[in-house]
Amino acid sequence: MAGNRHIYEQAMNVGHSAAWDQHWDRAIAAYGRAVQEFPDDPGAHNSLGLALLQARRLEDALKVYTRAHQLAPDDTIPLEKSADVLERLGRLKEAAQQYINVAELYLAQRDLEKAIANWERATQLTSGLVQIHQRLALAYERTGQRRAAVREYLSLAFTFQRANRPDIASQAVERALRLEPGHPQALNTLQALKTGQLISPDVLEDDAPAVTTRRERAFDAAALEGDDAGGEDDPRGPLGEAMEFGLAALAAAVFDTGDLSEAGTQVLEAIECQRVDDVENAIAAYKRALKAGFNHPGIFINLGVLLLDVGEWKEAIRSLDEAGKDPLLSPGAMQGLSMAHFVQRNHRAAAYYLIQTLRLVDVGLVQRPDEAAQLGTIYDRLTAGIEDADDQQIRRMNERFLELLTGPNWKQRIAKTRRQLEEAITLEEPESLISIVPYINDRVTEGLNLVDEYLREGLLMLAMDQAHFLLESAPDYLPIHWRIGQILLERDNIQDAIVKYDLVANVYLMRGDTERAAEILQEALRIAPMDVKLHRSLIDLLQKQERWAEVLSQHIDLADAYYQLGDLEAARATYHAAIQLAERVEAPTERMVHILHRLGDIDVSVFDLRQAMRTYEQIRKLDPGDERARRMLVDLNYRLNDPISAVRELDGLLRVYAREHRAGQIIKVLEEQVTRYPQDMALRSRLAAVYRQTGNLTQAVEQLDSLAELQLEAGLHNDALVTIRRIIALNPRNVDDYRRLLRQLSG
Repeated sequence: MAGNRHIYEQAMNVGHSAAWDQHWDRAIAAYGRAVQEFPDDPGAHNSLGLALLQARRLEDALKVYTRAHQLAPDDTIPLEKSADVLERLGRLKEAAQQYINVAELYLAQRDLEKAIANWERATQLTSGLVQIHQRLALAYERTGQRRAAVREYLSLAFTFQRANRPDIASQAVERALRLEPGHPQALNTLQALKTGQLISPDVLEDDAPAVTTRRERAFDAAALEGDDAGGEDDPRGPLGEAMEFGLAALAAAVFDTGDLSEAGTQVLEAIECQRVDDVENAIAAYKRALKAGFNHPGIFINLGVLLLDVGEWKEAIRSLDEAGKDPLLSPGAMQGLSMAHFVQRNHRAAAYYLIQTLRLVDVGLVQRPDEAAQLGTIYDRLTAGIEDADDQQIRRMNERFLELLTGPNWKQRIAKTRRQLEEAITLEEPESLISIVPYINDRVTEGLNLVDEYLREGLLMLAMDQAHFLLESAPDYLPIHWRIGQILLERDNIQDAIVKYDLVANVYLMRGDTERAAEILQEALRIAPMDVKLHRSLIDLLQKQERWAEVLSQHIDLADAYYQLGDLEAARATYHAAIQLAERVEAPTERMVHILHRLGDIDVSVFDLRQAMRTYEQIRKLDPGDERARRMLVDLNYRLNDPISAVRELDGLLRVYAREHRAGQIIKVLEEQVTRYPQDMALRSRLAAVYRQTGNLTQAVEQLDSLAELQLEAGLHNDALVTIRRIIALNPRNVDDYRRLLRQLSG
């Protein structure tokens, strides 16, 4: 139901003004009000999506742009924006598919240049898009970009050879040579194919951005940030900082209040004794100050440290517990408590306080609140592992963390260690995280930093040498093996990289950890989505775990791989297997519809139009509101020379639009169909009726006039008379001409 136009326009104006000033929260509220007034307005949705995107509310922006696309399927803006959002969310495969969808829209609009740009973006985000590379090659040919076309054909040859299709690979190279007969890389590639050698990965490097982009994506998350600026760190760690802060706060408390009573005097005496390392007298003076009523957090932190120095563990713990109640002193107090428990060999309690120390320091180092919230996962994992770890593991972790918290630049080391823990969490079992903490030492940390630096600079040989050097001291530390896989990937040793990932997966299988093995195989498939063997291995693993939703997804991905490789029979068989599985596990209807659409695409591509009809009829039965299925049924009926059934299917689609109050879409679809099938009288009659209902009388008359001509040409004299009377009832400007025509035909 339509809303208040005045409120809508006012809200849009407020939103535009707020967006101009970059007040995104206000813009979101205003655009949201406009959407409430007119829920079917795509423009308001696009504006709201942009405001959400600028406010970094990515998931909300994606939902809004998805709705905007539903409201205006031929508008490229919501599709392009949703692709951008998916890319920012790291959902690269979905983003690539969305860019492909955008390209199709531009292609329909005959804007080949923009279609090419979106195809290029899709290929940069994910590998294995064989059909898109083919279309890019042809598009480059058409636009005269021969060098780019050659690059795409050589890339296709590289892909097809590794998919064991040397025949298609040779055809791709021959096509490249027709464009540039003397191209050296093409000639070398053709010779390699003839002699059975592997094509050199160099064919992919001809000013193509994909390699650099992939490297940036692979290491953006793991790249180490620059060291924090600022003054030198207290070499005693958080405890030293807390002591100095406590001393300064104590002195200020005495002098600012002018309290030179016995309590204040004792505080000053304690500070002076502490400065000259007179520990026993400092302790005594602090205790006298407390007895006199000077209960300041600075006393508790410094007294606690001094009691540690003289081995008074229980008293030290009581004092440090009290100091820990002050947020500014808490990191140092936690470190002091860990030291007290460590020297008493109470390693589990020491571990708890050490992890708390790291958490507090790390939260203080990050810049954004959302980063601070994410840190909780790491330290929660470490804390959870304390009870299950053995004494030796706990002791070694404590030694590592106590070492980490002291010495020069300890803050930078904490940040680097946390990043390694983040990486380890993605590769190791949560319960084994404590066991790998000793590997996170300065040698391994700096070594991995060096590997990453070499990778960013493209020094792949040095990166590999450094990684193998690290393996000598930490042979079973998986992040190193992970780096080696990444290096192999950057060297375009795709098969070797896959072998490395497969090896890591097998390690997990030997440990009985099928879940981690499956995760590694999934990562390998992100690198080589066309590797059929990997898909089958992953399906077997997921079936053992009875993870049926993921098994179904892998069946679909495997079928997609077959489809991309041109093996349509295998693709069809795998999609059918996916349907059977979906029915068995009672998958959601949308999953079934998704699979059936893929089957329908295959049916149409091999010109099995009647089978395609049955497939799309099945989709329509499952989801009566599926626009694409209904439009395909209209088209298929026309192609099978059955216009009556085509119009019947079209009427069903129009009823869907009518229920959703999408009058504009009704007109658009009818106009498209009339353009494609101008001789179809039923289409023109329906379009004229819709024009009349929406007040477009001039266009209604035009359609009725064309309809009357078609009826007369077909000998449908009486039908033509009815149509002319419908025109006269609309009272056009030249109504007298139609009246004369009616008299002539009636006479």
